[in-house]
Amino acid sequence: MTEQFPGAVLDLLEAAGGRTVFEHAGREVSGAALLATVRRAANGLRRHGVGPGDGVAMLTGVGPEAFAAIIAAHTVGARVVGVRPGLTPRQRLHVLRDVRATVTDGPPATGDPGGGLVLPLGELAASPDDGARPRVLARPGDVARLLHTSGSTGLPKACAQTYAAMTAGWAHRPDAWPPAVRELAGRLGRFLVFGTLASQVMMEYGLLALTAGGTLVTADPPDLPGALVRHRATASVITVARLTRLVAAQRASPVDLGGLRALMVSGSPPAPGRLREAAEVLGPVVFHGYGQTETGMISMATPDEPPGSLGVPPVDLEIRDPSGRPVPPGTDGELFVRTPSQSSGYWQEPALSAEVFRDGWVRTRDLGHLDASGRLRLTGRTRDVIIVNAHVYYAGPVERVLAGHPSVAEAYVVAVPDDRTGEAVHAFVVPAAGHRPDLGELRALVAGELGEECAPARLTLIGEVPLTAAGKPDKRRLTRTG
Repeated sequence: MTEQFPGAVLDLLEAAGGRTVFEHAGREVSGAALLATVRRAANGLRRHGVGPGDGVAMLTGVGPEAFAAIIAAHTVGARVVGVRPGLTPRQRLHVLRDVRATVTDGPPATGDPGGGLVLPLGELAASPDDGARPRVLARPGDVARLLHTSGSTGLPKACAQTYAAMTAGWAHRPDAWPPAVRELAGRLGRFLVFGTLASQVMMEYGLLALTAGGTLVTADPPDLPGALVRHRATASVITVARLTRLVAAQRASPVDLGGLRALMVSGSPPAPGRLREAAEVLGPVVFHGYGQTETGMISMATPDEPPGSLGVPPVDLEIRDPSGRPVPPGTDGELFVRTPSQSSGYWQEPALSAEVFRDGWVRTRDLGHLDASGRLRLTGRTRDVIIVNAHVYYAGPVERVLAGHPSVAEAYVVAVPDDRTGEAVHAFVVPAAGHRPDLGELRALVAGELGEECAPARLTLIGEVPLTAAGKPDKRRLTRTG
């Protein structure tokens, strides 16, 4: 029987031996040394009574000890909960509920972690090392990790991914790499990581790089293009907004990026014009992985794909009409997918799970079609969302918060392109009688309730909202007039 995740990762580190797999803060860490840190961290977790089914929150960055702590938590069969930066205190406490322990590489915020153990990363990584290969205690049906959505509905939803799903994942299994991923893997010699390895995207591409024989090099903050040059990086993850800034910087004051071979765009898809400009300035290096928190990767476009194409999906995918029937190639509809590593549902959200996870399929709520060559092209969203810095935020909660301000009678929110964040919130507001809403006040209100990224970047005052023929607010017209 196949050993559960992270057994393949332990094998990978053992096989790496003395090869450098991590460069961090002037240190070179070999596979053998990193495996030893995993052993110590796993022993430390067990010593504190952490085992299968226990929740372990990760308030950690991108260093080798952070990587080791995550793999160690999976080794003991825990439920790993990543905590991304930028959450409001209320959202943070919500994310940290149901955890037995919190691993932190800095002082925990006030109120964290709600009564659980606080385990300093340095102390955990310095636990006794028995020299034995860590014994994987993970059980297939247990939840391996909770992947949280943006929290734009007020509180983040947690996608529950089982150990069976993680074991079936593609990143650490070369035999499962589709052609686009295999091409990408060959370019990940020195993969620049930043932020937190508790991030779904950063960890999975990091595992892909290690499996392909590459090295993880850390940079925080990831000042581009400087970090790419300093660390001689061949690849990294990038948002559309960062890609736009990198291209502009290279046009204005070029630096030598001759070693750069891959930039993986996450979040909102880059416009064809942006892709063409990036290819002109940076060369054929831009990959775009399309996926969702609920599903993991769905498809990937290589630099050779025509602009607008996301390549041929290597997973089960159906395009369906509003009644749920599959539509012919070339016809737009909603995407439903099945992936080997998809989530089993939302943690403790049965009603919402039933809406999105249907008979083994995941409803993406994205619109698109397959062309005559089987390539996927996205054409829109069924959801009213804004994608800011690669995070999905729903318009409805922002509109409700804005409409609660005494100066606002009605509020409508749309997405607008933004060179800094990819997309940004543009609020159209009908003022309350005798009031003139102030953008600063409204921004502060939304930021306090839902987080800074949900706060409107632009504000337009309108006398009344335009309506569709059906009498509903016409947001397309608002977008065109904004």
